[in-house]
Amino acid sequence: MTPLDLTGAEVLLPEGLRPVTLSFDAGGIVDKSVGRSIDLRGFMVLPGIVDAHGDGFERHLAQRRGAMKQLDAGLVACEAELAANGITTAVLAQFISWEGGMRGPDFAAQVFKGVRDIRRQVVTDLRCQVRFETHLLEQYDTLPAQLRDWGVSYLVFNDHLPHDRLLAGKTPRRLVGQALKAGRSPEKHHAMIQELHERGPDVPAALDALCPLLAADGVQMGSHDDQTAETRAAWRARGVQIAEFPETLEAAEAAHQEGDGVIMGAPNVVRGGSHNGNLSAVDLVAMGYCDALASDYHYPSPRRAAFMLADAGVVSLAKAWAMISAGPAALLGLTDRGALTPGKRADFVVVDKDSRRIAATFSGGRVSYMNGAVADRFWA
Repeated sequence: MTPLDLTGAEVLLPEGLRPVTLSFDAGGIVDKSVGRSIDLRGFMVLPGIVDAHGDGFERHLAQRRGAMKQLDAGLVACEAELAANGITTAVLAQFISWEGGMRGPDFAAQVFKGVRDIRRQVVTDLRCQVRFETHLLEQYDTLPAQLRDWGVSYLVFNDHLPHDRLLAGKTPRRLVGQALKAGRSPEKHHAMIQELHERGPDVPAALDALCPLLAADGVQMGSHDDQTAETRAAWRARGVQIAEFPETLEAAEAAHQEGDGVIMGAPNVVRGGSHNGNLSAVDLVAMGYCDALASDYHYPSPRRAAFMLADAGVVSLAKAWAMISAGPAALLGLTDRGALTPGKRADFVVVDKDSRRIAATFSGGRVSYMNGAVADRFWA
């Protein structure tokens, strides 16, 4: 992209919106004028959104069950949606799970290899997160080498087994649907998850051995759906320092007090609460316990959540937007982005002041999305 000076807009700096010129050159923000000026009166310029966890890409990869033949085309379509929603860095959260189908190990390998091979062909910075089900003990020995091969350096531990119902001898909810998605009979699926459940006593020791190996490879690790302070402490002792979507205030508070990063879902903010009755992200933001808001399953939500929090007076716009830019960037160790200051990547979004819709998105100084009236300003 040609070096540009963006003038006339309100630019969101760490201290708030300011009517300053934003200049960028060679993919980075610079502290002096570079020549060609673009008049962006009527718009805001804000840091690009860093999405630390999103699985909305699944519908692009398989619009219908079993239709997973053109992975690269699906990833390109996903990138277009990400860019249209102001996301300049996207972490695609892909399961390695006992659930099978699009969450099974084989499909996960296709996704990770697909992202590895296509990421240089798109503008948005596409990254991956492994959502690893802890009871898959047979995967532990090969996992570190697989992550190196895939170029994945972020893993979050999950446990979605229906332990309570299995302990009570009850049939797990949605058993038939899960079995069909995995290509198993309900009876075989039930027997499999019962066997996984019975592995429970062996899991802690296996995690104690696995986590140092991943840490030595530079893999960042997180836990998912923490419920108690004790659980969070156990993860922290293993070097797992990100708490993703804690389900209780106790767990979130324990994470925050010990300096662990806390990620909540932006849809939780937009909806006014968790869709399944868990902890309110709005309450957590108000308490100062939330470091980042992620798209989770809905890519438009981070932008909407930030503006909603600011409009409601929960936090300032600068702080709200930091939870979808600087906050997640810091948690992911991406020190080169998240704020519109000299030396950072030229990752930013241009937003219409009145409608608050995304008008343009730039990642590394390159256009990933642009529409309507703002395009006329750039190409006049």
